[in-house]
Amino acid sequence: MNTPHIRTPLPGPNAQALVARDALVTSPSYPRDYPFVMSHGRGCEVWDVDGNRFLDFAAGIAVCSTGHCHPEVVSAIGAAAGRFIHISSDFWHEGQTRLAERLSALAPMREPAMSFFCQSGTEAVEAALKLARYATGRSRFIGFLGGFHGRTMGALAFTSSKYTQQKRFSPTMPGVTHVPYPNAYRPLFAGDDQGKAVVDYIEQVLFRSNVPADEVAAIMVEPIQGEGGYVVPPDGFLRGLRELCDRHGILLILDEVQTGIGRTGRMFACEHWGVEPDILTLAKGLGSGMPIGVMLARRQLMQAWPRGAHGNTYGGNPICCAAALATLDLVERQYAANAARVGEMFLPRLQQLQGGHAEIGDVRGKGLFLAVELVKDRRSKEPAGPFSEAVVRQSFQNGLLLLPCGASTIRFMPPLMVSPADVEEAMTILDASFDEVRSHGGAE
Repeated sequence: MNTPHIRTPLPGPNAQALVARDALVTSPSYPRDYPFVMSHGRGCEVWDVDGNRFLDFAAGIAVCSTGHCHPEVVSAIGAAAGRFIHISSDFWHEGQTRLAERLSALAPMREPAMSFFCQSGTEAVEAALKLARYATGRSRFIGFLGGFHGRTMGALAFTSSKYTQQKRFSPTMPGVTHVPYPNAYRPLFAGDDQGKAVVDYIEQVLFRSNVPADEVAAIMVEPIQGEGGYVVPPDGFLRGLRELCDRHGILLILDEVQTGIGRTGRMFACEHWGVEPDILTLAKGLGSGMPIGVMLARRQLMQAWPRGAHGNTYGGNPICCAAALATLDLVERQYAANAARVGEMFLPRLQQLQGGHAEIGDVRGKGLFLAVELVKDRRSKEPAGPFSEAVVRQSFQNGLLLLPCGASTIRFMPPLMVSPADVEEAMTILDASFDEVRSHGGAE
């Protein structure tokens, strides 16, 4: 493919040199897919250290929600840094209180919500687990196969999207039982309604044979699975979980670290189904790239634990709070609506692409949380992992940054300010990348 934005064979000499330097001093555990070495970015465009321009449809794993270096976010960060850079959570500052007030007003709960601030999604999950145990006095949890909730030991006990994330780290936090996540494309239970089948399995099988319901503190679930394959559940699933939790006095924790802050065309993905959580975890897109996480819970629930029960030195950092407030302004004002609007044309474009490439078995998602799952044969649905990985690498060679997920899925999570023209350019690159990988035998 002739791509005028790629000036040198990739990786270029400057990128190669930095990757070689990095290999000597940085942990090799990072799950890097291809050698992109960033120089700078604006909006949906990024440039590497050799001057090559790329469309960024990974957005730092759905983090750069307002695009790279949005001027309003940059201005808010600069102004905050000029006042003070840090004050620990032993004290107060207005930015943190303003952000907590804002999140309470936006929270998808009927009663007021309170915030616990941290730096990442996994820390938000850890806080949610601790609060659930403290508030209920119960010790067990239920999670879902394919879920990703972080890599610290409590969150890791729930993470099950790839066995490599668990390998050689056992035992993690005890007391977590996993059940299947409902997947209409790959059903595991009999019947047409996989969501109802999963809820029935928890109540009629798990609670009767293995896990006492009155010992379960919470069920934690992603409203749409992320790392596990961008799997959208059946419409009744979250409502069924909510009702199950209510029957047994169990808390419902919704992990919206990746789906939240306008990503699916709503402020929170759970709003597509009108389901209220007891606890909500946020991070990624909240700070437009600044490290911030939040565990948001119903006020009555958060007030269950006292002073000193949990804390965080860097939580509520003034610069991160300023970035989050600017981000929420932009998302509320225009970018959640843009995610919904562009997503409505993006999904059909992926379905159109599916018509020309037999390897695309399924197209799914909401807003700008979209994916294609690749298979060796549409009837057998056998995952085409090597082919999907090759397409991601070839797209990089052609100027498009993508990331995989699941066994053989390619996900699309561009900044929320992406334009239809950006989508068309990305689809042109992706179409050509499929053809090129196929012409080279599929994958090495």
